[in-house]
Amino acid sequence: MQTTNVYRLPFLSIEVFQRLQASQQESAKVWNTCKDLHRTCRVSHLEWLSLTDLQKHTKGKFELHSQSIQLVCRAFIGNIDSTKSNRQQGLKNIKYPWRDKKFYPAHWHGQAVKNQKGKTVLSMGKGRKPIVLPIEIDPYCTIAKLVWSRGFELHVSHNVEVSPQVKSDVTAAIDLGEIHLATVVTSSGEGLIVTGRGIRSLKRHRHKQLRQIVKKQSRCKKGSRRWQKLQRAKNKLLLRTERRIKDLRHKATTSVVSFLKAQGVSQVYIGNPDGVRRKNSGRKHNQRMAGWEYGTDIDYLTYKCKIAGIKASDGNERGSSSTCPECGHRHKPRSRNWKCPKCKFTDHRDLVGAVNIHHIGFGKKIVMPTRITYLRPGITRSSSSGDTRHSCLTLDLGSATCISGSSTEDRSTLSFG
Repeated sequence: MQTTNVYRLPFLSIEVFQRLQASQQESAKVWNTCKDLHRTCRVSHLEWLSLTDLQKHTKGKFELHSQSIQLVCRAFIGNIDSTKSNRQQGLKNIKYPWRDKKFYPAHWHGQAVKNQKGKTVLSMGKGRKPIVLPIEIDPYCTIAKLVWSRGFELHVSHNVEVSPQVKSDVTAAIDLGEIHLATVVTSSGEGLIVTGRGIRSLKRHRHKQLRQIVKKQSRCKKGSRRWQKLQRAKNKLLLRTERRIKDLRHKATTSVVSFLKAQGVSQVYIGNPDGVRRKNSGRKHNQRMAGWEYGTDIDYLTYKCKIAGIKASDGNERGSSSTCPECGHRHKPRSRNWKCPKCKFTDHRDLVGAVNIHHIGFGKKIVMPTRITYLRPGITRSSSSGDTRHSCLTLDLGSATCISGSSTEDRSTLSFG
């Protein structure tokens, strides 16, 4: 299995920056050539060109490494195959590639990437000067891809060892959310809640800062020194917030997978909340839903579970948060605590959703978890000392006590916010 590491390239000389731009422009020319050849065959009702045919037509015609050209052709064929599959399923609004590209990510095979004296050397083909980057990457990379994301990034793919499949009867379900990023319940009676309030706070701060910058930019002439200075500030804000959100998201999903592995879970079902996002609930709520990256959470959880030897799948979760797990009565909760008006059942709203998702995914009911761990992903600093620690709260519902460090308090006075 492959995973990808991202390396930022913030401090580049003008020469290296221009050469990286030129490599992306050459990759775009390869893509445009493949696009024109495919369009000619499609319009003329001829047999479509295969990967081998495209590689023959583009061989030696561009100032790139030969394997870099082949990787662009492979990416184009993948685009054609996915578009064809979607159109066969009835999505006729999806078009085959038709627009000329000015830039396209440049690719290098692992054989064309070398580490020399703490620097990375990207080969541009025989007789051409290589590109030297001031970073050191994984020496066992399989593919390196140059991407522009408000600055150049090098995405390096490498192989990782996959653990053997876990063999047990323990299953788990995950309820994704915006306030609580992931709520996990297992068939053995354990529960985990990972909060997403930190991520939501970062996004809220980003929106407020962007509003101020855009308001100032609106009073400037586009392209002026003042406008460019504000644009740099905006890019800096967006990049910094994106990195912090990505870091918290990785820490949260890693915590979930570590919990599943510690509980000996062999299969996990992840609820896909796509229907919630499509619902129109007002301007402010729609903005929060538009920024909810549940698809990224599903991708992170899926590939991390695969590495840990846990079988993961995702699917529908409709009605999971509005159905009582005790009597089956449908009721839409208005707070974080789920209260059934029929049987008077009360518990945490997201735990109820996760228990119902388990029933949807595996077809069997489980009891509410008797032990819950509440986790804040990331590092928190203590105000009294300089140490750093992960904030974690463990609840034992059987003994009705709350354990957090050395403090103990009555469970009846504790509720999840």
